[in-house]
Amino acid sequence: MASTMKGPALFLAQFAGDEPPFNTLENITKWAAGLGYKGVQIPTFDGRLFDVDKAYESDTYCDEIKGICADAGVEITELSTHLQGQLVAVNPVYDEAFDAFAPVHLHGNPKARQAWAVDQVTKVAAISRKLGLDNSVSFTGSLAFPYLYPWPQRPAGLVEEAFAELARRWKPILDVYDDHGVNVGYEIHPGEDVFDGATFEMFVDALGGHERAQINYDPSHFLLQQLDYLAFIDLYHDRICAYHVKDAEFNPDGRQGVYSGYQSWTNRAGRFRSLGDGQVDFSGIFSKLAQYGYDSWAVLEWECCLKSPEQGAAEGAPFIASHIIELTDKTFDDFAGGAADKAQINRMLGL
Repeated sequence: MASTMKGPALFLAQFAGDEPPFNTLENITKWAAGLGYKGVQIPTFDGRLFDVDKAYESDTYCDEIKGICADAGVEITELSTHLQGQLVAVNPVYDEAFDAFAPVHLHGNPKARQAWAVDQVTKVAAISRKLGLDNSVSFTGSLAFPYLYPWPQRPAGLVEEAFAELARRWKPILDVYDDHGVNVGYEIHPGEDVFDGATFEMFVDALGGHERAQINYDPSHFLLQQLDYLAFIDLYHDRICAYHVKDAEFNPDGRQGVYSGYQSWTNRAGRFRSLGDGQVDFSGIFSKLAQYGYDSWAVLEWECCLKSPEQGAAEGAPFIASHIIELTDKTFDDFAGGAADKAQINRMLGL
C-alpha cells in the first residue's frame, strides 16, 4: 500500500521564547503535543532549543534530544538551518542586516561569518543522520537578489556568475549531505536567489544536477508571486522532500500589487495568514502531493500578520490533520469489475 503523508507537525522557530512553555525543547515539545502535533521541526539556530556544536560532538546529547521529543510524544521531522544557510551567500548590500543571524563576535566580518555558517550547515548533515533523519531544510542565500528587477540594466553574465558562485559554495556542503544520506530541502523564498521554479532549475543546473538539492515546498511564497503553486508540484514533485503548510492572501488594488514590501505586513497587498484564513488551495495541494506519493511531513509554519501564534498553532493541528489524505489501495469501481477474460475482451472488440 502506498505511504500516507505524516503530520501534523510544527516548525518551532516562530514560537520559541524566553518564557515557558516556549523556552526549552522539553517544554515546547510538550506544549506542541498537547495541541495535537505529532512532529516538530527544530530550528538549529535557536540556542534555547538546540546546540549544533554539542550535537555534532556528542552522541549522548543527540540521544537526549531524541528522548525529550519521544517523552513528549512527538517525532523530529527535520532540522532547520534556515538562518545559517542564508549566511552561506550574502550580497554585501545585506551584510549589516544579516549580521543579526550570526554570533555577535562575527558581526562586521563577512568572511568569518560565512565560514561559521558553512561549518554549521555542514555539521547538521552528520547530526541529522545521528537523529535518523533523511531530510533537512534551509535557505540558499542570496548574491543576485538585489538585482532582481532589471533596472538599472544588469551587466551581461552577472546572474550566471552569481549562480555559479552559489553552486561553488553549496556543492561541497551537499556532497557531505550525500555522504550521510540526507537531503537539503531549500525553502524557495523571495530574498533568496532561489525564489521560484526557474531559479531552482538554474541552481540545480549549476550544481550539475546534485540529487541532494531538494525543495521545502511552501505555497505561501508562490501565491504572493502569483505563481501556479499546483502546477509547481506537477513540475518538481520528484524534488519535494519537505512541506511547510503556510497560508497567504494577495489582494491587489489601485495602490499596490506584488511590489508592496515597503508597507507594514498588515497593509501589504500580499500577506501571510494563519491556516484557513488566506487564499491557498490546501485541498488541491494535499491532493497533488498524495497523487505523487509524498510521504514525508506536513509542517505548520506560522507567520500571520493578524492572528496570535498561540491561536494559529491551536487551529493548525486539526486543520492539517483534516487535509491529510489516507491513500487507498483500492479502485472505487472495483466492485463492478472482474478477473481479466481474454475471450470476453476479444468478443467486446469484435476480434
